[in-house]
Amino acid sequence: MATKILIVDDHPMTVAAYVNLLTEINLGPFPAKFITAYTCEQAYNMINIQNTMETPIDLALLDVSLPSFVLQNIMDGVDIGKHLRKRMPDCKIIIQTMHSEPLRIDNIINQLSPEGFISKNDIDFESFPKICQRIMNGDIYYSHTIEQAREEFAKFDIDFDLHDNKILNLLSQGVKTINLPDYIPLSLSTIEKRKATIKDQLLQGKGSDLELLQKARKLGLI
Repeated sequence: MATKILIVDDHPMTVAAYVNLLTEINLGPFPAKFITAYTCEQAYNMINIQNTMETPIDLALLDVSLPSFVLQNIMDGVDIGKHLRKRMPDCKIIIQTMHSEPLRIDNIINQLSPEGFISKNDIDFESFPKICQRIMNGDIYYSHTIEQAREEFAKFDIDFDLHDNKILNLLSQGVKTINLPDYIPLSLSTIEKRKATIKDQLLQGKGSDLELLQKARKLGLI
């Protein structure tokens, strides 16, 4: 059976380049079959179609930054990865990003534990297909920038869980506190308590949201 590969990126030329690169390498005994999408909605629907047809996806290359699918609360490539994990737990997922902020990297790893996590700045036409081949063969691969971000995050004496990470990330993206329950499955009062605890850890006391974000940026967290 052919290896089935899902590629999701909002730049069609990038998708085409990935298809060409992966067509040239041996990912299985038969030529690979590619499924492509450019938005969260397209990817969500493609995954559901393959799941209904009982034709599992073997490898998924997911860009983090994608046009969202608000109707299903699928906001980015990480949410697509989470949806894929539920439908096809054996699929190997590679996350690609231009971001290198330690908090965001830690947040993605905690949410998804991808088999591959690549900074786009770390790869080229030669290394990319080899990395995909390694992951298909069972390796876990995080590129240099990703590993560096993980090391940086480990240096901070902070006790954040997944929700704390997401609160700080969303605030840094301009989402107002009152709207955070639309993105995080917590009540507004719980989120406000968590935000106060985050401020205690980063500001050693009370401070405004602006001061919180300034300190987080100074520390290189966001």
